[in-house]
Amino acid sequence: MSKNAIFKNAFFRTGMALAAGLVLGWLIFGRPDAGREPAGHSHTGETQVWTCSMHPQIRQDKPGKCPLCAMDLTPLKKSSAEAGGFADPDAILLSEEAVALADIRTTPVRKGRAVREIRLYGTVQPNESLVHSQVSHVSGRIEKLLVNFTGESVRPGQVIASVYSPDLQNAQQELLEAAKLGDSHPELLDAAREKLRRWKLSDAQIATVIQSDSVWPLMDITANAGGTVIAKNVSQGDYVTPGSVLFSVADLSSVWVMFDAYEADLPYLKTGENVSYTVQALPGRTFSGKITFIDPVLDRTSRTAGVRVETVNAGNRLKPEMYAGAVVQASPDDGESRIAIPGTAVLWTGKRSVVYVKAAGRDVPAYKLREVELGPALGDSYLIQSGLEEGEEVVTRGAFTVDAAAQLEGRRSMMNDVSGAAAGRDGRLVMTVQGLCDMCRERIENAAKSVSGVSSASWDAATLRLHLDFDPAQTDGDEIGRAVAKAGHDTDRYRAGDSTYDALPECCKYRE
Repeated sequence: MSKNAIFKNAFFRTGMALAAGLVLGWLIFGRPDAGREPAGHSHTGETQVWTCSMHPQIRQDKPGKCPLCAMDLTPLKKSSAEAGGFADPDAILLSEEAVALADIRTTPVRKGRAVREIRLYGTVQPNESLVHSQVSHVSGRIEKLLVNFTGESVRPGQVIASVYSPDLQNAQQELLEAAKLGDSHPELLDAAREKLRRWKLSDAQIATVIQSDSVWPLMDITANAGGTVIAKNVSQGDYVTPGSVLFSVADLSSVWVMFDAYEADLPYLKTGENVSYTVQALPGRTFSGKITFIDPVLDRTSRTAGVRVETVNAGNRLKPEMYAGAVVQASPDDGESRIAIPGTAVLWTGKRSVVYVKAAGRDVPAYKLREVELGPALGDSYLIQSGLEEGEEVVTRGAFTVDAAAQLEGRRSMMNDVSGAAAGRDGRLVMTVQGLCDMCRERIENAAKSVSGVSSASWDAATLRLHLDFDPAQTDGDEIGRAVAKAGHDTDRYRAGDSTYDALPECCKYRE
Protein backbone atom coordinates (compact mmCIF):
# COMPACT_ATOMS: atom_id res chain seq x y z
CA MET A 1 0.00 0.00 0.00
CA SER A 2 1.41 3.42 -0.90
CA LYS A 3 2.03 6.17 1.68
CA ASN A 4 -0.82 8.26 0.25
CA ALA A 5 -3.20 5.34 0.61
CA ILE A 6 -2.15 4.81 4.25
CA PHE A 7 -2.78 8.44 5.16
CA LYS A 8 -6.13 8.38 3.40
CA ASN A 9 -7.24 5.31 5.39
CA ALA A 10 -10.02 6.23 7.91
CA PHE A 11 -8.77 3.86 10.63
CA PHE A 12 -5.29 5.32 10.44
CA ARG A 13 -6.58 8.89 10.77
CA THR A 14 -8.76 7.95 13.79
CA GLY A 15 -5.85 6.25 15.54
CA MET A 16 -3.57 9.24 15.00
CA ALA A 17 -6.21 11.61 16.48
CA LEU A 18 -6.59 9.41 19.57
CA ALA A 19 -2.85 9.27 20.10
CA ALA A 20 -2.58 13.05 19.79
CA GLY A 21 -5.31 13.49 22.41
CA LEU A 22 -3.54 11.22 24.86
CA VAL A 23 -0.29 13.11 24.46
CA LEU A 24 -2.04 16.46 24.95
CA GLY A 25 -3.79 15.23 28.07
CA TRP A 26 -0.50 14.05 29.55
CA LEU A 27 1.07 17.42 28.85
CA ILE A 28 -1.74 19.24 30.71
CA PHE A 29 -2.63 16.90 33.59
CA GLY A 30 0.09 14.36 33.77
CA ARG A 31 3.01 16.56 34.74
CA PRO A 32 4.39 16.10 38.24
CA ASP A 33 3.23 19.55 39.35
CA ALA A 34 -0.13 19.36 37.58
CA GLY A 35 -3.17 19.79 39.82
CA ARG A 36 -1.11 21.01 42.72
CA GLU A 37 -2.72 23.61 44.95
CA PRO A 38 -1.13 27.01 45.22
CA ALA A 39 1.38 27.52 47.98
CA GLY A 40 -0.22 28.15 51.33
CA HIS A 41 -3.40 26.24 50.45
CA SER A 42 -3.43 22.82 52.05
CA HIS A 43 -6.12 20.53 53.36
CA THR A 44 -3.81 18.33 55.37
CA GLY A 45 -5.25 19.70 58.64
CA GLU A 46 -8.92 19.28 57.73
CA THR A 47 -10.90 16.30 59.01
CA GLN A 48 -14.33 15.13 57.90
CA VAL A 49 -16.77 15.08 60.82
CA TRP A 50 -19.70 12.67 60.98
CA THR A 51 -22.78 13.34 63.10
CA CYS A 52 -26.29 12.04 63.85
CA SER A 53 -29.26 13.93 62.46
CA MET A 54 -31.27 13.10 65.60
CA HIS A 55 -28.44 13.79 68.08
CA PRO A 56 -26.23 16.56 66.65
CA GLN A 57 -24.00 16.49 69.73
CA ILE A 58 -22.60 13.18 68.50
CA ARG A 59 -19.44 13.76 66.43
CA GLN A 60 -16.99 11.23 65.03
CA ASP A 61 -14.11 11.37 62.59
CA LYS A 62 -15.45 8.50 60.48
CA PRO A 63 -18.83 6.99 59.45
CA GLY A 64 -20.65 4.57 61.70
CA LYS A 65 -23.70 4.23 63.94
CA CYS A 66 -24.99 6.74 66.47
CA PRO A 67 -24.29 5.37 69.98
CA LEU A 68 -27.61 6.77 71.19
CA CYS A 69 -30.12 5.71 68.50
CA ALA A 70 -28.07 3.48 66.16
CA MET A 71 -28.89 5.61 63.12
CA ASP A 72 -26.31 5.94 60.34
CA LEU A 73 -24.07 8.94 60.84
CA THR A 74 -24.01 11.57 58.11
CA PRO A 75 -21.12 13.83 57.08
CA LEU A 76 -21.21 17.24 58.66
CA LYS A 77 -20.15 20.23 56.65
CA LYS A 78 -17.56 22.55 58.08
CA SER A 79 -19.23 24.73 60.69
CA SER A 80 -20.40 28.13 59.60
CA ALA A 81 -18.32 29.84 62.29
CA GLU A 82 -15.16 28.06 61.15
CA ALA A 83 -15.94 28.72 57.50
CA GLY A 84 -16.33 32.43 58.16
CA GLY A 85 -13.20 32.64 60.27
CA PHE A 86 -15.29 33.74 63.26
CA ALA A 87 -13.47 33.36 66.56
CA ASP A 88 -16.55 32.52 68.64
CA PRO A 89 -17.31 28.79 68.25
CA ASP A 90 -20.95 29.27 69.28
CA ALA A 91 -21.73 31.79 66.55
CA ILE A 92 -23.95 30.74 63.65
CA LEU A 93 -23.15 32.23 60.23
CA LEU A 94 -25.80 32.34 57.53
CA SER A 95 -25.46 33.55 53.99
CA GLU A 96 -27.36 36.58 52.78
CA GLU A 97 -29.47 34.28 50.62
CA ALA A 98 -30.36 32.08 53.61
CA VAL A 99 -31.29 35.11 55.70
CA ALA A 100 -33.54 36.43 52.93
CA LEU A 101 -35.11 33.03 52.27
CA ALA A 102 -35.89 32.46 55.97
CA ASP A 103 -37.06 36.08 56.35
CA ILE A 104 -34.83 36.59 59.39
CA ARG A 105 -35.19 40.07 60.84
CA THR A 106 -33.44 41.83 63.69
CA THR A 107 -34.40 44.78 65.88
CA PRO A 108 -31.99 47.07 67.78
CA VAL A 109 -32.38 46.98 71.55
CA ARG A 110 -33.49 50.34 72.92
CA LYS A 111 -34.30 51.71 76.34
CA GLY A 112 -37.56 53.51 76.86
CA ARG A 113 -40.48 54.08 79.14
CA ALA A 114 -42.03 50.70 79.82
CA VAL A 115 -45.79 50.81 79.36
CA ARG A 116 -48.05 47.86 79.94
CA GLU A 117 -51.53 47.82 78.45
CA ILE A 118 -54.00 46.31 80.89
CA ARG A 119 -57.55 45.48 79.87
CA LEU A 120 -60.16 45.42 82.62
CA TYR A 121 -63.77 44.29 82.52
CA GLY A 122 -66.45 44.78 85.14
CA THR A 123 -69.91 46.09 85.99
CA VAL A 124 -71.44 49.25 87.41
CA GLN A 125 -72.52 48.91 91.05
CA PRO A 126 -74.18 51.26 93.56
CA ASN A 127 -71.86 53.23 95.78
CA GLU A 128 -72.15 51.24 99.00
CA SER A 129 -71.40 54.28 101.13
CA LEU A 130 -74.57 55.90 99.72
CA VAL A 131 -76.90 52.91 100.27
CA HIS A 132 -79.37 53.26 103.15
CA SER A 133 -81.76 50.78 104.75
CA GLN A 134 -85.28 51.94 105.65
CA VAL A 135 -86.30 50.03 108.78
CA SER A 136 -89.27 49.80 111.13
CA HIS A 137 -88.65 51.01 114.66
CA VAL A 138 -91.77 49.48 116.16
CA SER A 139 -93.48 46.14 115.91
CA GLY A 140 -96.79 46.01 114.11
CA ARG A 141 -98.66 45.37 110.88
CA ILE A 142 -98.12 47.37 107.69
CA GLU A 143 -101.49 48.90 106.96
CA LYS A 144 -100.40 51.06 104.04
CA LEU A 145 -97.37 50.78 101.73
CA LEU A 146 -96.64 53.93 99.74
CA VAL A 147 -93.60 52.58 97.82
CA ASN A 148 -94.62 49.56 95.79
CA PHE A 149 -91.75 48.64 93.44
CA THR A 150 -87.99 48.73 93.08
CA GLY A 151 -86.55 51.51 91.00
CA GLU A 152 -88.94 54.07 92.47
CA SER A 153 -87.40 57.31 93.66
CA VAL A 154 -87.95 58.63 97.17
CA ARG A 155 -87.16 61.93 98.87
CA PRO A 156 -85.82 62.47 102.40
CA GLY A 157 -88.77 62.72 104.82
CA GLN A 158 -91.26 61.15 102.40
CA VAL A 159 -93.80 58.81 104.04
CA ILE A 160 -93.11 55.33 102.69
CA ALA A 161 -95.35 53.18 104.94
CA SER A 162 -97.92 53.29 107.80
CA VAL A 163 -97.76 50.71 110.58
CA TYR A 164 -100.48 49.71 113.06
CA SER A 165 -98.73 49.08 116.39
CA PRO A 166 -100.46 48.19 119.70
CA ASP A 167 -97.20 48.92 121.51
CA LEU A 168 -97.16 52.41 120.06
CA GLN A 169 -100.73 52.99 121.16
CA ASN A 170 -99.86 51.98 124.74
CA ALA A 171 -96.87 54.32 124.71
CA GLN A 172 -99.06 57.21 123.53
CA GLN A 173 -101.55 56.46 126.29
CA GLU A 174 -98.72 56.56 128.84
CA LEU A 175 -97.72 59.94 127.41
CA LEU A 176 -101.20 61.34 127.90
CA GLU A 177 -101.37 60.07 131.51
CA ALA A 178 -97.94 61.55 132.27
CA ALA A 179 -99.01 64.87 130.73
CA LYS A 180 -101.90 65.06 133.21
CA LEU A 181 -99.38 64.61 136.05
CA GLY A 182 -96.81 66.83 134.46
CA ASP A 183 -96.81 69.53 137.15
CA SER A 184 -96.40 67.10 140.04
CA HIS A 185 -94.32 64.44 138.31
CA PRO A 186 -92.43 66.05 135.39
CA GLU A 187 -89.96 63.16 135.29
CA LEU A 188 -92.75 60.80 134.15
CA LEU A 189 -93.58 63.10 131.24
CA ASP A 190 -89.92 63.29 130.20
CA ALA A 191 -89.62 59.48 130.31
CA ALA A 192 -92.76 59.02 128.18
CA ARG A 193 -91.49 61.51 125.60
CA GLU A 194 -88.06 59.82 125.45
CA LYS A 195 -89.69 56.43 124.85
CA LEU A 196 -91.54 57.78 121.82
CA ARG A 197 -88.42 59.53 120.56
CA ARG A 198 -86.61 56.16 120.55
CA TRP A 199 -89.38 54.87 118.31
CA LYS A 200 -88.49 57.71 115.93
CA LEU A 201 -91.47 59.99 116.65
CA SER A 202 -90.51 63.62 116.23
CA ASP A 203 -91.05 66.25 118.89
CA ALA A 204 -93.75 67.78 116.69
CA GLN A 205 -95.60 64.45 116.54
CA ILE A 206 -95.32 64.05 120.32
CA ALA A 207 -96.65 67.57 120.86
CA THR A 208 -99.55 66.87 118.50
CA VAL A 209 -100.53 63.79 120.57
CA ILE A 210 -100.52 65.82 123.78
CA GLN A 211 -102.48 68.72 122.27
CA SER A 212 -105.09 66.48 120.64
CA ASP A 213 -105.38 64.36 123.79
CA SER A 214 -105.95 61.34 121.56
CA VAL A 215 -104.00 58.25 120.50
CA TRP A 216 -102.91 57.69 116.89
CA PRO A 217 -103.64 54.12 115.74
CA LEU A 218 -101.13 54.28 112.86
CA MET A 219 -97.52 55.38 112.77
CA ASP A 220 -95.97 56.84 109.58
CA ILE A 221 -92.48 55.65 108.58
CA THR A 222 -90.58 58.32 106.66
CA ALA A 223 -87.51 57.97 104.40
CA ASN A 224 -84.33 58.93 106.18
CA ALA A 225 -82.45 59.43 102.86
CA GLY A 226 -83.32 60.09 99.26
CA GLY A 227 -82.46 57.96 96.26
CA THR A 228 -83.64 54.98 94.25
CA VAL A 229 -85.23 51.91 95.80
CA ILE A 230 -82.97 48.99 94.89
CA ALA A 231 -84.61 46.39 97.15
CA LYS A 232 -88.17 45.98 98.46
CA ASN A 233 -88.48 43.46 101.31
CA VAL A 234 -92.09 43.78 102.53
CA SER A 235 -95.64 43.89 101.22
CA GLN A 236 -98.77 45.47 102.60
CA GLY A 237 -100.15 43.46 105.52
CA ASP A 238 -96.79 42.03 106.59
CA TYR A 239 -95.97 42.05 110.28
CA VAL A 240 -92.67 43.75 111.10
CA THR A 241 -90.53 44.00 114.19
CA PRO A 242 -88.10 46.71 115.29
CA GLY A 243 -85.12 46.62 112.91
CA SER A 244 -86.94 44.93 110.02
CA VAL A 245 -85.59 46.31 106.71
CA LEU A 246 -88.45 47.52 104.58
CA PHE A 247 -86.50 49.02 101.66
CA SER A 248 -82.90 49.61 100.51
CA VAL A 249 -82.41 53.03 98.97
CA ALA A 250 -79.29 53.99 97.00
CA ASP A 251 -78.14 57.44 96.01
CA LEU A 252 -76.94 56.90 92.41
CA SER A 253 -75.38 60.33 92.02
CA SER A 254 -72.10 58.49 92.54
CA VAL A 255 -71.48 54.87 91.49
CA TRP A 256 -68.72 52.29 91.65
CA VAL A 257 -67.40 50.40 88.66
CA MET A 258 -66.06 47.08 89.92
CA PHE A 259 -63.37 45.68 87.60
CA ASP A 260 -61.67 42.30 87.86
CA ALA A 261 -57.86 42.42 87.53
CA TYR A 262 -55.64 39.36 87.11
CA GLU A 263 -52.89 38.90 89.66
CA ALA A 264 -50.16 39.59 87.06
CA ASP A 265 -51.68 43.04 86.45
CA LEU A 266 -52.06 44.06 90.08
CA PRO A 267 -48.50 45.48 90.54
CA TYR A 268 -49.30 48.06 87.84
CA LEU A 269 -52.54 49.32 89.38
CA LYS A 270 -52.42 51.86 92.18
CA THR A 271 -55.07 53.67 94.18
CA GLY A 272 -55.57 57.27 93.15
CA GLU A 273 -54.91 56.65 89.44
CA ASN A 274 -57.44 57.83 86.89
CA VAL A 275 -59.10 55.19 84.73
CA SER A 276 -61.08 55.86 81.56
CA TYR A 277 -63.70 53.31 80.57
CA THR A 278 -66.69 52.75 78.33
CA VAL A 279 -69.99 50.96 78.77
CA GLN A 280 -71.78 48.88 76.17
CA ALA A 281 -75.09 50.63 76.76
CA LEU A 282 -73.66 54.06 75.88
CA PRO A 283 -71.42 53.61 72.82
CA GLY A 284 -69.24 56.52 71.88
CA ARG A 285 -69.12 57.93 75.42
CA THR A 286 -66.08 57.71 77.68
CA PHE A 287 -66.30 57.95 81.46
CA SER A 288 -63.51 58.36 83.97
CA GLY A 289 -62.95 57.89 87.66
CA LYS A 290 -60.28 57.19 90.26
CA ILE A 291 -59.22 53.87 91.70
CA THR A 292 -60.30 54.10 95.32
CA PHE A 293 -59.74 50.51 96.43
CA ILE A 294 -57.99 47.30 95.34
CA ASP A 295 -59.18 44.12 97.00
CA PRO A 296 -56.32 42.62 99.07
CA VAL A 297 -57.68 39.08 98.63
CA LEU A 298 -57.84 37.22 95.30
CA ASP A 299 -60.78 35.14 94.22
CA ARG A 300 -59.74 31.51 94.47
CA THR A 301 -61.60 30.44 91.34
CA SER A 302 -61.00 33.29 88.88
CA ARG A 303 -57.58 34.35 90.29
CA THR A 304 -58.64 37.99 90.10
CA ALA A 305 -58.94 40.85 92.56
CA GLY A 306 -61.60 43.53 92.57
CA VAL A 307 -60.58 47.04 91.54
CA ARG A 308 -63.02 49.79 92.50
CA VAL A 309 -63.32 52.93 90.40
CA GLU A 310 -65.56 55.69 91.79
CA THR A 311 -67.36 57.93 89.29
CA VAL A 312 -69.74 60.89 89.52
CA ASN A 313 -72.95 59.77 87.79
CA ALA A 314 -74.25 62.96 86.20
CA GLY A 315 -77.84 62.52 85.02
CA ASN A 316 -77.91 58.95 86.32
CA ARG A 317 -76.67 57.70 82.94
CA LEU A 318 -74.75 54.86 84.55
CA LYS A 319 -77.05 52.22 85.92
CA PRO A 320 -76.16 49.32 88.18
CA GLU A 321 -75.13 46.05 86.42
CA MET A 322 -74.11 47.77 83.17
CA TYR A 323 -71.04 46.14 81.58
CA ALA A 324 -67.89 48.30 81.45
CA GLY A 325 -64.46 47.91 79.87
CA ALA A 326 -61.26 49.87 80.47
CA VAL A 327 -57.77 50.01 78.97
CA VAL A 328 -55.08 51.17 81.40
CA GLN A 329 -51.62 52.26 80.25
CA ALA A 330 -49.52 51.39 83.29
CA SER A 331 -45.81 51.72 84.05
CA PRO A 332 -43.57 50.07 86.66
CA ASP A 333 -43.33 51.78 90.02
CA ASP A 334 -39.80 53.22 89.61
CA GLY A 335 -40.58 54.94 86.28
CA GLU A 336 -37.04 54.31 84.97
CA SER A 337 -36.23 53.56 81.32
CA ARG A 338 -36.11 49.83 80.67
CA ILE A 339 -35.04 47.54 77.86
CA ALA A 340 -38.01 45.82 76.25
CA ILE A 341 -37.94 43.38 73.32
CA PRO A 342 -40.76 41.85 71.25
CA GLY A 343 -42.07 38.52 72.49
CA THR A 344 -41.26 36.94 69.11
CA ALA A 345 -37.54 37.25 69.93
CA VAL A 346 -37.74 35.03 73.02
CA LEU A 347 -37.37 31.25 72.91
CA TRP A 348 -38.40 29.34 76.03
CA THR A 349 -36.79 26.06 77.09
CA GLY A 350 -38.64 25.54 80.35
CA LYS A 351 -35.99 26.84 82.75
CA ARG A 352 -34.25 29.26 80.39
CA SER A 353 -35.28 32.16 78.20
CA VAL A 354 -32.93 32.77 75.28
CA VAL A 355 -32.60 35.14 72.32
CA TYR A 356 -30.26 35.32 69.34
CA VAL A 357 -28.06 38.41 69.10
CA LYS A 358 -26.56 39.52 65.78
CA ALA A 359 -22.80 39.99 65.86
CA ALA A 360 -21.74 43.50 64.96
CA GLY A 361 -19.22 44.37 62.28
CA ARG A 362 -19.58 41.20 60.20
CA ASP A 363 -19.89 41.11 56.43
CA VAL A 364 -21.74 37.78 56.71
CA PRO A 365 -24.68 37.71 59.17
CA ALA A 366 -23.60 35.98 62.40
CA TYR A 367 -25.86 35.18 65.32
CA LYS A 368 -25.15 33.99 68.84
CA LEU A 369 -27.45 32.57 71.49
CA ARG A 370 -27.81 34.70 74.63
CA GLU A 371 -29.59 33.71 77.83
CA VAL A 372 -31.71 36.53 79.28
CA GLU A 373 -33.69 37.14 82.43
CA LEU A 374 -37.20 38.29 81.63
CA GLY A 375 -39.19 40.82 83.59
CA PRO A 376 -42.96 41.40 83.44
CA ALA A 377 -44.80 41.13 80.15
CA LEU A 378 -45.85 44.38 78.49
CA GLY A 379 -48.49 43.31 76.01
CA ASP A 380 -46.55 41.69 73.14
CA SER A 381 -43.17 42.62 74.67
CA TYR A 382 -41.08 41.66 77.69
CA LEU A 383 -38.94 43.73 80.00
CA ILE A 384 -35.34 42.52 80.16
CA GLN A 385 -33.82 42.35 83.62
CA SER A 386 -30.38 41.20 82.43
CA GLY A 387 -28.62 39.66 79.45
CA LEU A 388 -28.88 42.44 76.85
CA GLU A 389 -27.34 45.86 76.39
CA GLU A 390 -28.74 48.85 74.58
CA GLY A 391 -27.66 48.98 70.93
CA GLU A 392 -27.43 45.22 70.38
CA GLU A 393 -29.58 43.64 67.68
CA VAL A 394 -31.80 40.68 68.50
CA VAL A 395 -33.53 38.35 66.07
CA THR A 396 -37.23 39.17 66.26
CA ARG A 397 -38.34 37.08 63.30
CA GLY A 398 -36.93 33.70 62.33
CA ALA A 399 -35.34 32.89 65.70
CA PHE A 400 -36.41 29.25 65.36
CA THR A 401 -34.65 29.05 61.99
CA VAL A 402 -31.39 30.31 63.48
CA ASP A 403 -31.76 27.89 66.39
CA ALA A 404 -32.35 25.00 64.00
CA ALA A 405 -29.09 25.84 62.23
CA ALA A 406 -27.31 25.86 65.60
CA GLN A 407 -28.72 22.44 66.48
CA LEU A 408 -27.68 20.96 63.13
CA GLU A 409 -24.11 22.13 63.74
CA GLY A 410 -24.10 20.82 67.30
CA ARG A 411 -23.73 24.32 68.67
CA ARG A 412 -25.25 25.76 71.79
CA SER A 413 -28.99 26.13 71.22
CA MET A 414 -32.30 26.27 73.06
CA MET A 415 -32.27 22.45 73.29
CA ASN A 416 -28.55 22.13 74.04
CA ASP A 417 -27.38 24.33 76.89
CA VAL A 418 -23.72 23.43 76.47
CA SER A 419 -22.25 22.67 73.03
CA GLY A 420 -19.20 20.57 72.38
CA ALA A 421 -17.13 23.64 71.50
CA ALA A 422 -18.34 25.69 74.44
CA ALA A 423 -18.41 22.94 77.07
CA GLY A 424 -16.64 23.62 80.30
CA ARG A 425 -15.83 27.27 79.77
CA ASP A 426 -15.56 27.63 83.52
CA GLY A 427 -12.84 24.96 83.59
CA ARG A 428 -15.12 22.18 84.83
CA LEU A 429 -16.89 19.54 82.79
CA VAL A 430 -18.69 16.23 83.25
CA MET A 431 -19.03 13.84 80.33
CA THR A 432 -20.33 10.30 79.97
CA VAL A 433 -17.66 7.71 79.11
CA GLN A 434 -18.31 3.99 78.56
CA GLY A 435 -16.26 1.46 80.52
CA LEU A 436 -16.46 -1.45 82.95
CA CYS A 437 -13.52 -1.99 85.27
CA ASP A 438 -10.54 -0.41 87.03
CA MET A 439 -8.41 -0.92 83.94
CA CYS A 440 -10.96 1.17 82.05
CA ARG A 441 -10.84 3.84 84.72
CA GLU A 442 -7.06 4.09 84.53
CA ARG A 443 -7.10 4.18 80.75
CA ILE A 444 -9.84 6.83 80.61
CA GLU A 445 -8.22 9.08 83.20
CA ASN A 446 -4.77 8.80 81.61
CA ALA A 447 -6.21 9.62 78.17
CA ALA A 448 -7.93 12.70 79.54
CA LYS A 449 -4.82 13.86 81.46
CA SER A 450 -2.73 13.46 78.34
CA VAL A 451 -4.49 16.50 76.88
CA SER A 452 -2.54 19.67 77.56
CA GLY A 453 -4.41 21.85 80.04
CA VAL A 454 -6.23 19.06 81.95
CA SER A 455 -5.36 19.28 85.64
CA SER A 456 -7.50 16.44 87.00
CA ALA A 457 -9.72 13.63 85.70
CA SER A 458 -11.84 11.24 87.76
CA TRP A 459 -14.06 8.54 86.26
CA ASP A 460 -16.86 6.83 88.24
CA ALA A 461 -17.61 3.29 87.04
CA ALA A 462 -21.05 3.30 88.68
CA THR A 463 -22.34 6.42 86.94
CA LEU A 464 -19.99 6.35 83.90
CA ARG A 465 -19.29 10.03 84.53
CA LEU A 466 -15.86 11.56 83.91
CA HIS A 467 -15.29 14.68 86.04
CA LEU A 468 -12.73 17.07 84.60
CA ASP A 469 -10.85 20.20 85.67
CA PHE A 470 -8.93 21.99 82.92
CA ASP A 471 -7.73 25.33 81.60
CA PRO A 472 -10.29 26.61 79.04
CA ALA A 473 -7.55 28.67 77.39
CA GLN A 474 -5.64 25.52 76.44
CA THR A 475 -8.31 22.93 75.63
CA ASP A 476 -12.02 22.23 75.56
CA GLY A 477 -14.50 19.39 75.93
CA ASP A 478 -14.26 18.36 72.28
CA GLU A 479 -10.52 17.79 72.41
CA ILE A 480 -10.74 15.82 75.64
CA GLY A 481 -13.60 13.71 74.28
CA ARG A 482 -11.64 12.86 71.14
CA ALA A 483 -8.62 11.83 73.20
CA VAL A 484 -10.72 9.49 75.35
CA ALA A 485 -12.38 8.00 72.26
CA LYS A 486 -8.98 7.36 70.67
CA ALA A 487 -8.09 5.38 73.79
CA GLY A 488 -11.00 3.04 73.02
CA HIS A 489 -13.89 4.39 75.11
CA ASP A 490 -17.10 5.86 73.70
CA THR A 491 -18.16 9.25 75.04
CA ASP A 492 -21.47 11.06 74.76
CA ARG A 493 -20.07 12.86 71.67
CA TYR A 494 -17.45 10.60 70.15
CA ARG A 495 -17.31 6.89 69.35
CA ALA A 496 -14.12 4.89 69.61
CA GLY A 497 -12.83 3.32 66.41
CA ASP A 498 -13.65 -0.37 65.94
CA SER A 499 -10.00 -1.41 65.66
CA THR A 500 -9.11 0.43 68.86
CA TYR A 501 -12.08 -1.05 70.67
CA ASP A 502 -11.30 -4.58 69.48
CA ALA A 503 -7.77 -4.25 70.88
CA LEU A 504 -9.11 -3.68 74.41
CA PRO A 505 -8.85 -6.53 76.94
CA GLU A 506 -11.94 -8.74 77.22
CA CYS A 507 -12.77 -7.35 80.66
CA CYS A 508 -13.06 -3.88 79.12
CA LYS A 509 -15.45 -4.78 76.27
CA TYR A 510 -18.48 -2.69 77.17
CA ARG A 511 -20.35 -2.89 73.87
CA GLU A 512 -23.06 -5.52 73.56
